[in-house]
Amino acid sequence: MKIKTIEMNISGMTCASCESSVARLLTADGVQEKQASYGKRNARVTYDEDVLSSDDLVGLVNRTGHYEVTNIKGETSGDGSTKHLIIIGGGSAAFSAALEAQSLGSRVTLINDGLPLGGTCVNVGCVPSKNLIRAAESLHKSQNNTFAGIETEGRISDFKAIMQQKRDLVGQLQQQKYVDVIRDIDGIRQIIGRATLSSPKSVEVNGETITGDFLLVATGARPNIPDIDGLKDVHYLTNESAFELDERPKSLIVLGGRYIALEIAQMFSRLGSKVTILQRSERILPTETADITDALTAYLEDEGIKVVTNTQFQKITKSASGIMVASKVNGTTESFTADQIIIATGRTPNSDNMGLESIGVELKPDGGIKVNDQLTTSISSVYAVGDVLNENMFVYTAAYEGKLAARNALLGETGKRDYNVLPWVIFTDPQVTGVGLDERQAQVLGINAETSVLPMEYVPRALAARDTRGMIKLIRDADTDRIIGARILAPEGSEMIMEIALAIKNGVTVKALIEMFHPYLTNAEGIKLAALTFEKDVKELSCCAT
Repeated sequence: MKIKTIEMNISGMTCASCESSVARLLTADGVQEKQASYGKRNARVTYDEDVLSSDDLVGLVNRTGHYEVTNIKGETSGDGSTKHLIIIGGGSAAFSAALEAQSLGSRVTLINDGLPLGGTCVNVGCVPSKNLIRAAESLHKSQNNTFAGIETEGRISDFKAIMQQKRDLVGQLQQQKYVDVIRDIDGIRQIIGRATLSSPKSVEVNGETITGDFLLVATGARPNIPDIDGLKDVHYLTNESAFELDERPKSLIVLGGRYIALEIAQMFSRLGSKVTILQRSERILPTETADITDALTAYLEDEGIKVVTNTQFQKITKSASGIMVASKVNGTTESFTADQIIIATGRTPNSDNMGLESIGVELKPDGGIKVNDQLTTSISSVYAVGDVLNENMFVYTAAYEGKLAARNALLGETGKRDYNVLPWVIFTDPQVTGVGLDERQAQVLGINAETSVLPMEYVPRALAARDTRGMIKLIRDADTDRIIGARILAPEGSEMIMEIALAIKNGVTVKALIEMFHPYLTNAEGIKLAALTFEKDVKELSCCAT
């Protein structure tokens, strides 16, 4: 079986009912999927090339004399050969693009260097971090059990075993979700090596010059290492090396106060390390509002983590007692010492030393590749996606961009990336999650915004679980009653955010949200209670409030 997908431009489609008529005409052995669009005046067909050809499909449409195929896209290039997409990278963006390109009948060359197939997420990012965060959370909860009559020990018996369990999981998912998936797919050639762009359509790798119709750069990003006096002279960790330790540090300094820094800091603290966070801005998570960040800071400090903000790093040195960081804190020089230091001060795009600028691809001042909304660079045959853009650094946005870019390149589409409704999560405990606008952003845009804040202590599920940390904050447009944003600080808050994302996407009002059934004793019920709080005092509501 050889599966291909083509798009046919069709004349004669005069109304919406023509969609079903054209789809019926495309009924034949070998047709796997078919979809006609009156708006686009086309049809997209996935078929088995061993059973029928594109000429057969054209004949099926043209046989009535009412419709006529005027053009075919996605199957062949101008010289009649299968289109060839060269992808540089091996993470989620590259993988998504490769699979989409193959499904469209194109030939793919996937060139990967550095991290194994799967990139940051499965190897040194999402998978290992969340596995270790959950292990640390389990230990913490056993140490801090709030239910009467339950005795716990709460200690680590084998740190090395925890790390090995993490390695086993990473290896399993890397094999099952990447290597095994792509290994037997026809039309995808994998090359291990570092690619250098030699022309707008060619790369050189391992002494070989490879030419295609389009290039897709999906090389990701790496930990940003700040220019601090003495840093290069000491042994420091990043998220990549910290997740490979076999011995737990007795003490740890984390430079940084955003996503990665906070997750790592709390994880190691719960595993038994004495942790100090040094953050340059006045607050951790400085792009979020103070009510969220101040509350999270307090929760971290309650667990014994030292949070120091408004710091200016002066010098890092090796001392008899470990690694010492000299820093100005609110103008006064202080020294902090620990066994290990982790650098978590952001990410740097992997856009250097690969010939991008030599062929005319423009970079942004931060090193990210400059693209338009169709993910095209300044060179029309070169696309770029994922973390190398230095924009929305999430595995799910990278995969979304990879698929979109492949379709735009190979089908000549003009699909635009849309991040108006982008949910995000920081996996601290309690978690910080959000979507849409916060109250400050709404004000800047001139929206007549109103905010509702519901402490988790008013959510019955939180009371039953004996964990009332955090809050639910909803933001609405007072003129339309529509939900425009949310911020949630709560244990497992990430499990609530998609309801708000869908509400924003579909223009749902607060009134409609309140009228929806929300099962009692679920965290999701907190969304309804927060919506009710726009108009009512939550203290006056009974259980199962309406």
